[in-house]
Amino acid sequence: MKKYTYTILAFLLCWTTACKKLDTLPPSIVKDADVFSTAAGIQAYMSRLYSELPIEDFRYSPERGLNMFWIISPTSATTGEALSRDQNGSMQENTGLSTWGDCYRVIRDANYFAETLPKYASNFTPDQVNNWLGEARFVRAATYFALVKRYGGVPLVDKVLNYPEQSIEELKIPRTSEEKIYDFIGTDLDYAFTNLPETNQAGRANKYAAAGFKSRAMLYAGTVAKYNNISLVDASGNRLCGIPAAKAVTYFKAAYDAAVLVDGKYSLYKKAWAAGDKNAQYQNYVNMFFDASSPENIFVRQYHYPESVHGYDAYNVPRQLMGANGYSSEVNPTLDFVEMFDGLPKNADGTIKTTTGGKYDLYTNTMDLFANAEPRLRATVVFPGDIMKGVSIEIRRGIYTGSSAGGISPLLPAGSTAHYPTDNIVQSANASQTPYKLPNGTTMNPAGLSGYFTGDGTNSVSGFSIRKYIVPDKPTSEVLENRSDQTWIELRYAEVLLNRAEAAVELNALGQSDKSYVQDAFTQINQIRERAGADLLTGTAGVTIDVVRKERKKELGFENKQYWDMRRWRVADKEQNSTIYRTLMPFYSANDNKYFFDARLDERNSRYTFDVRWYYEQIPQGEIQKSQNLIQNPGY
Repeated sequence: MKKYTYTILAFLLCWTTACKKLDTLPPSIVKDADVFSTAAGIQAYMSRLYSELPIEDFRYSPERGLNMFWIISPTSATTGEALSRDQNGSMQENTGLSTWGDCYRVIRDANYFAETLPKYASNFTPDQVNNWLGEARFVRAATYFALVKRYGGVPLVDKVLNYPEQSIEELKIPRTSEEKIYDFIGTDLDYAFTNLPETNQAGRANKYAAAGFKSRAMLYAGTVAKYNNISLVDASGNRLCGIPAAKAVTYFKAAYDAAVLVDGKYSLYKKAWAAGDKNAQYQNYVNMFFDASSPENIFVRQYHYPESVHGYDAYNVPRQLMGANGYSSEVNPTLDFVEMFDGLPKNADGTIKTTTGGKYDLYTNTMDLFANAEPRLRATVVFPGDIMKGVSIEIRRGIYTGSSAGGISPLLPAGSTAHYPTDNIVQSANASQTPYKLPNGTTMNPAGLSGYFTGDGTNSVSGFSIRKYIVPDKPTSEVLENRSDQTWIELRYAEVLLNRAEAAVELNALGQSDKSYVQDAFTQINQIRERAGADLLTGTAGVTIDVVRKERKKELGFENKQYWDMRRWRVADKEQNSTIYRTLMPFYSANDNKYFFDARLDERNSRYTFDVRWYYEQIPQGEIQKSQNLIQNPGY
């Protein structure tokens, strides 16, 4: 009888913890019968499969890779959604990490499960066997998607490889075409949809998770077929990088049809939502990320303290809420991100309006500028002066002490990346601020408790902080590294609606008229905008691909989706060609007892440029050395 390596601890695992990484005991050799003869054994095997599923969650960053313990250099600091003290430009993933090898280990485990379980099928009902086989195919498909979106075509392994039963040469499997990998993913997810149950435990896939993942993967394939210009063809004619443009319609239709399968099975979260009530809409959107019974959650990764944890809160709370670890403000939303939303005063070019007649607009409170902001934005980003965990978040750049007679002129020329002048401005070099005595006799710290200290690395460098996914009621004593355990929502219904809308608009643009695609996209986008508290689209003429993409950026902001969207749309190089992202710095005018805002380029001069080679990652050189049948991607 064949043997397989398992960890003893896996058998002791309670599924409800859905642990992602565990301190394991030394491995023991366990016979197949010990695992595949009981539901408990199979559950332990499945738990391990899901725990290693390569998704970009709280523990992911391009610098640190998948399944790592940190969130330094977050994905949003690569896309332009945010600025980070640890990053000053665009970047590709760290190809020295083990994504390739880790993924193929998961694929082998899924293949082994699919080949071995049928030998023990008599111990279970047919439905149980089919459900578990469906889960294995779901995991395999999701893992191949993690590979293909990074590398293009990769070696296709759909069965267990064994040495010495197979020779070394037989094991050196060459890359197959990118197109064939996507087709293989689609086939696996179709099988999963057919065999998975309608419902499953949280953290495990059901048939609609399979459909949702298919809508995501096929949309990626469709956009690569339509927008990619990079090609790599091997000696056998396999296109390893790139998909024929003629296949775009096929993949967009597959994405659209898969999204439709989820229709009526899930719904947008609106438990606390009320029409016309901005505060209720804001609170509803905040609550959505912490409600385990949300009707929007299709597939999640659960964490549970102390078995499986992350550090999202510790890394990202505003400085004044940080715990004893001394971390905070890693993710600082850019003004570019904020300006996409409705309800802000805007100039004719869509940028935020902070001046009138060449003079700064003055506000009694910093929140006055955001009084009519879209509730979804407020639920995603912390504005200067907004309330978080019961306190006002103080974010200032400094105190203006000059005369305001006739108004205050801009502190710097338009487009300047210079530091602010020191004349008439009190600023802080570090957290040990010297309080400034105001004309009314009170004192004020120049930067506030969470504002910009030029010599400090734990403050807001953009004028904003992140709210999405920050636990609203976690006490400061628990805002510690390795102490967070909120659930990561990998796939929610809003994304499926956005996938559907995007595929529909693309199909219409490619001349497909078998359905009312634009009208359908209009309906899906307005569902999302209504829940967000945004202005509704008033007609189908407004449903363009740019509008759909913008809606996706807003709805899925800081959920590690925009990084991949920019890559599949092939726009990262265009958006980030020597780009410096913008900030919004609040100042207090001492003589007016009021605030003004300065919209400017990041004064740290962090310049972003995306190298077009990065649309396909470098295959690890160690893998190429193992098999000369592997062809490296272009440019490496």
